[in-house]
Amino acid sequence: MDKSHLTPLQHYVTQENGTEPPYQNEFDDHFEEGLYVDIVNGDPLFTSKEKYNSGCGWPAFTKPIEKKQIAYKRDQSHGMERTEVRSSGANSHLGHVFTDGPLDQGGLRYCINSAALRFIPVSELEASGYGEYAKYFE
Repeated sequence: MDKSHLTPLQHYVTQENGTEPPYQNEFDDHFEEGLYVDIVNGDPLFTSKEKYNSGCGWPAFTKPIEKKQIAYKRDQSHGMERTEVRSSGANSHLGHVFTDGPLDQGGLRYCINSAALRFIPVSELEASGYGEYAKYFE
């Protein structure tokens, strides 16, 4: 898979399990309607419908579009016990999932690095080849 299109930060986050700075990233305060896809291979991961402001400094989602798009891995780095989330298709490091999300929406908080994502606005879904995902915004 060609990863030459990645910026140094995108490469660091997705390929080296890095983390971008909190509150200083593209999608933390971004709430336009649309689709969030894997920056590496374009696989759809999350919609804006599941995005919420968790106050953690990174984009937060209550669930992925499809569970099969996400791989879960135990992460004991930095002296913590966490669950890492990776994209299934490209094996990109996305972030972590925590159990402190909104209870009325399942209780999960997918804390995702903006650098692992590309955003497709609803108005551009069809032209970008993601027309089948327009149904999530009707």
